[in-house]
Amino acid sequence: MKNRLALALVVVGLMFILFVESKKLDPYKVLGVDRNASQREIQKAFHKLSLQYHPDKNKNKGAQEKFSEINNAYDILSDEQKRKNYDLYGDEKGSPGFDAGGPGEHDGYTYFTSGGPGQSGFSFRPGEWQNMGGQGSKSYSFSFGGPGSAKESSFGFGFDDIFSNLFGGGMGGGSQFGGFSGSGRSEHGRKQPTKSIPSVNSQLYRKEIVDNGMTWLLFVYTSNLQGIQYYESVIEEVGTSLQGALKVGSINCESDASFCKELGVYPRREPKIFIYSYASSEKGSLVEYAGDFDVKSLKSFCQENLPRFSKRINLNNLDAASEAGRLPRVLLLSTKKSTPVIWRVLSGLYRKRFVFYDAEVHDISDASVRKLGIDSLPAIIGWLSNGEKQILKTGISVKDLKSAIQELSGLLDNFEKKNKKVASVKKDHTESGEKGIPLLTTSNFYDICSEKVPVCVIGVFRSSATRDKLQKILQSVSQKSYSRRQTLTSGSRDGVTYALLDASKQQSFLNALDKSGFKSSEKLLVAYKPKRGTYASSQGDITEEEAERFISSVLNGDVQFTKARQKPTLK
Repeated sequence: MKNRLALALVVVGLMFILFVESKKLDPYKVLGVDRNASQREIQKAFHKLSLQYHPDKNKNKGAQEKFSEINNAYDILSDEQKRKNYDLYGDEKGSPGFDAGGPGEHDGYTYFTSGGPGQSGFSFRPGEWQNMGGQGSKSYSFSFGGPGSAKESSFGFGFDDIFSNLFGGGMGGGSQFGGFSGSGRSEHGRKQPTKSIPSVNSQLYRKEIVDNGMTWLLFVYTSNLQGIQYYESVIEEVGTSLQGALKVGSINCESDASFCKELGVYPRREPKIFIYSYASSEKGSLVEYAGDFDVKSLKSFCQENLPRFSKRINLNNLDAASEAGRLPRVLLLSTKKSTPVIWRVLSGLYRKRFVFYDAEVHDISDASVRKLGIDSLPAIIGWLSNGEKQILKTGISVKDLKSAIQELSGLLDNFEKKNKKVASVKKDHTESGEKGIPLLTTSNFYDICSEKVPVCVIGVFRSSATRDKLQKILQSVSQKSYSRRQTLTSGSRDGVTYALLDASKQQSFLNALDKSGFKSSEKLLVAYKPKRGTYASSQGDITEEEAERFISSVLNGDVQFTKARQKPTLK
């Protein structure tokens, strides 16, 4: 009896020592965070300490050991299951040696051992009660040794564990207490990337990364390389700060060696970081990061490698941006000295669907801004492929990068749908042998009615019905005078261009020609000579024959032109 009591006291004393030892390596204390800390707080603490004690930067004695402790602590607290186990049992794997057997297993015993059922441990028979010291008092029946074991202590630790932790060896192998190995050896170099960094294989790479317009930050590694957790934390923080502007992925060259060799990215001594960039190539290419590995430097590198498909222009040279073309065009007006990140990201995602421009603007009262109809900044203006201008959005407010890109992506998608309808109408005209007559706007005015054009014939309308009628008349006349219009490219004096003008929206254009502004006319034809600043008009009931007669008279010099009051402009 005395021997048993003495043994029990020894075991309790040893357990107390081990308990105190394990407390020294509390992962919460190692990272300096509260037990209710969020994953974001844990990650920030780990990143800060990793930078401070990283062996490449800290050569002080004990820095390597501290760095290992920091990585082990993060290994536990960054994994929700391990953290839960540690909070409940003091060990990230669950209660030390805990293995709850089901009913009928091991003859009704539940084993608490350092290595699971059948290994060194003690047993507890939950149904066995002993009255000791009086009625109602209860105690458990412990059996040292357990099934198949002769050297056991109670309280859940075998003597192998005790001697291993006291003397660094032991009678059967080491154990772990408090979620840390007894030797303090770091396991961070062999940790697999966290689930927050998606895995990228060759199929996903070709399907979602190559030539898709989105910038990717790629973490390339093998599991035996050192510092994986440190790399992960930096990459995750950069990915979070640029969420929406880039995506993050990891490539395991250990499990997909052929893919890594194909890309030429196989890591040797340490993990590698690449970015799939569109900064220098429209198709995109992998660029390796070789700078200091910290959040600020890596984030700056990522921003530098975002797409650059938007052309910065001066509003005084707006004609180049608004000229008609196959693709619709969009222009961002902002106070930024360089192209904003959001616009650069969108220019990559939509580079095959739009032509992008941006301009720096500070004063919306400026004449070049006012003629665009903008009342607040930032603003986005779009031109359909037929040259028609539309104000897409003004006074843009940004909550965060991701939501802003999503919102503006929806804006561009809707504008593209409108353009497809316009293109569909134009296609119908082309297939029927007709030439579409463009609507005169600020974006195409200087192209259709520039000073290089001898005469531009404008069909003016005030309603949709008269527009359709003039459209058909001018289409027919333009087809018949095709040979004359062809000579325009060689600078012939007989060149003529055709356009339509919506008088309900562009009354100022007509006011610049004549004081009356032709307000009494529902429809009319205007022949305007841009270089001379003169015009002639044909009002009344305009038919195809009347239009042909008027245009022939203009080209033959049989019509008298009048000097315009001022140079006409469009809003």
